[in-house]
Amino acid sequence: MPPLSPIPDGARVWLVPTPVGNLGDLTLRAIEVLRAADAVACEDTRRTGALLSYLGIRKPLVRLDAHTMRRAPQVLERYARLAYVSDAGTPGISDPGAELVQAALAADVPIEVLPGATAFVPALVLSGLDSARFTFEGFLPRSGKDRKARLSAVAARAETSILYESPHRLHATLTELAASCGPLRRGSVTRELSKRFEETRRGTLAELAAHFEAGTRGEIVVVVGGRPEGEADPAQPVTDPAEQARAWAAAGQGVRDIRDALMRQGLRKNDAYALALQVTQAQQP
Repeated sequence: MPPLSPIPDGARVWLVPTPVGNLGDLTLRAIEVLRAADAVACEDTRRTGALLSYLGIRKPLVRLDAHTMRRAPQVLERYARLAYVSDAGTPGISDPGAELVQAALAADVPIEVLPGATAFVPALVLSGLDSARFTFEGFLPRSGKDRKARLSAVAARAETSILYESPHRLHATLTELAASCGPLRRGSVTRELSKRFEETRRGTLAELAAHFEAGTRGEIVVVVGGRPEGEADPAQPVTDPAEQARAWAAAGQGVRDIRDALMRQGLRKNDAYALALQVTQAQQP
């Protein structure tokens, strides 16, 4: 095995990916950089302190999270060779880090981003869905018009979409995705990547919503298949709401979810509720 390239001299900032689960995923280069840095900036000093202790590395720790990133210029002035880690994965991807890059660019400090752990790439491959073209959505807005707009974009998109989600919001998000994209759209949920209880469940969005109704635990990645060729754009009103409602009911969607989906497609609330009730009752034995 050839030796590692030497750590360059002079001031610089390193963004260092850390494992999303298994500590064995930390690269040799990441360890060398952490050893060479004057200090390690991080989201959580306790969590990063435990990682450095495991590696036998003693360095000053500086908290730079979403609430304290405004201090980045001062930290760069104090420490010429600064390593930055987020709690897990690659800094700057749904984690703090982009602001530090901007501060370093403004101060004309060289930047290196090390390749390494991230959650969405393994989850995409594990999904079995098309990985040639995809859009990474990160975390959706929690509510409001922005959330509805992003859900509509996922529904209309021809390529695969990837989202991060928290355990206690997973069922609600899957239910909304099933309503926006249609309950038969394919998807997957990967949780606890590289950990002991890693799991990937694949199926329709309606099946996934039903499976995770009782909740779950761990770090979660949701992958949603693109709109199949020839399928009507879900963002446009359907020509036959009753046919669409029957398909949703057959896939296991409840009255409220079907009502909300029909309302998004232009039906009035009372009409949407009446149709949702009719098709769900027709499914009962």
